[in-house]
Amino acid sequence: MKALEGVRVLDMTHVQSGPSATQLLAWLGADVVKLEAPTGDITRQQLRDVPGVDSLYFTMLNCNKRSITLNMKSERGKELFTELVRSADILVENFGPGAVDRMGFTWERLQELNPRLIYASIKGFGTGRYAKFKAYEVIAQAMGGSMSTTGFEEGPPLATGSQIGDSGTGIHAVAGILAALYQREQTDRGQRVQVAMQHAVLNLCRVKLRDQQRLAHGPLREYPNKTFNDEVPRSGNASGGGQPGWAVRCAPGGPNDYIYVIVQPVGWKPISSIIGRPELAEDPEWATPESRLTKLDKMFQLIEEWTIRHDKWTVLDRLNAENIPCGPILSTKELVEDVSLRDEGIVVTVDHPERGEFVTVGSPLQLSDSPVDVITPPLLGEHNQDIYGELGVSADELAQLKTNGVI
Repeated sequence: MKALEGVRVLDMTHVQSGPSATQLLAWLGADVVKLEAPTGDITRQQLRDVPGVDSLYFTMLNCNKRSITLNMKSERGKELFTELVRSADILVENFGPGAVDRMGFTWERLQELNPRLIYASIKGFGTGRYAKFKAYEVIAQAMGGSMSTTGFEEGPPLATGSQIGDSGTGIHAVAGILAALYQREQTDRGQRVQVAMQHAVLNLCRVKLRDQQRLAHGPLREYPNKTFNDEVPRSGNASGGGQPGWAVRCAPGGPNDYIYVIVQPVGWKPISSIIGRPELAEDPEWATPESRLTKLDKMFQLIEEWTIRHDKWTVLDRLNAENIPCGPILSTKELVEDVSLRDEGIVVTVDHPERGEFVTVGSPLQLSDSPVDVITPPLLGEHNQDIYGELGVSADELAQLKTNGVI
């Protein structure tokens, strides 16, 4: 039995933030029914690499789900939606503000139809001045604190490669949904779960708010920046934490031939020996964390003078042998081909009925009693007959509904 077996999720999400949340619920064992317009989720067609086949954008965010189509603008469509709501445990949507209300299904109406329903909404912003603004991944990064603190001191603000605005918000939504599901066991009532992309990014940037407050007491010594104003600066690859770290170059000098090294107090002596400068372990100018803080750039330059003569895997083995925290910069190609990640089930190959095999990320949530098998995402409307059949819709009516554009 899976952790969420027996839980029905009505998935009205599209693009990335919502589908990333509902896919996690599906991996946990919920029956996720993806409700799409007859034209389908827009990402089925975006960034296609194979003509006429659902894109990787769609397939990688919608595994383990079932798909039905429904025109919510039609009267019969609204009747069917009403029945779907009555049979659902969770409804998830990430339309623009007020879109579901305008369809005639306010929170109050949904509660009347199903008092035990958990209604989760993902929006760009909260209810304040930004409420009606459109939000995309990088806009959320821009307005949540990530971009102002990402990049190098003299350069422009930068977006992160990780999708902290979309998928990061989806993970926050899952936490809220599961909490509401647990609370329902005590109260027998559903509730509203609301998560904003700006809020989720800000939560992920909380250490920068920590440092914003620390600035009131002087410069941030853990940062390599020479000057500070009244805002947390961009500080390149510095960790900004209690243990200084930096990405240093390795041989042969390609774009991802780097390794990130953290220098803990106990690590300085073995590092000094490895890089061929054992005398630095006792030198008063280098021996203590306090003495090194004033010249972090020089410290990592010394380390790089050694790492640049070796490939990142050799460096990884040498440093790990001395229990020094480090990690090579892995490219997307290296991650896809990583044997360890394959063995762990985090990089998986899925067989799609139209495109053939594709590679995707497996479930990062691993439960000992609820193993995850990643299965192919649904074709558009693939489960119309199954789901609508449960509602008493006959095969003849189903054909008529399709002819009339209701499904």
